[in-house]
Amino acid sequence: MVTATVRAADVGVGTELPEQTYPVTRADLVRYAGASGDFNPIHWNERVATEVGLPGVIAHGMLTMALAARAVTAWAGDPGALVEYHVRFGRPVVVPDDDAGARVTVRGKVGALGEDGRARVDLTVTSGGEKVLSLARATVQLA
Repeated sequence: MVTATVRAADVGVGTELPEQTYPVTRADLVRYAGASGDFNPIHWNERVATEVGLPGVIAHGMLTMALAARAVTAWAGDPGALVEYHVRFGRPVVVPDDDAGARVTVRGKVGALGEDGRARVDLTVTSGGEKVLSLARATVQLA
């Protein structure tokens, strides 16, 4: 049972979700690697990352994807309200080896509403002024 707190009657096409910005540090990458089992050295070793042509250590794509989904589920009020989710990975999130790390910013806008109480949320996900996810869309079952 979905317990979204946002009611479909209170949402229209063009409704904007609150902007969310998430910090991503090298420590976050280590924690994510442990949780996901993805220990690819491009996510923690500067030398390996640059040897394969990356600008530096990059965040896991699935971590970036999860942060965008978190912004949607925080707005909806229930992670179970997310019924469909699609993204394309555009650019990597480069995570510097400092205390600040990178920042991933998620903006969302309702692009369509269904009669069944579902809303399509179109997402813009950026880091360092660059779009890192493209064609990012989530479908949410609203109350």
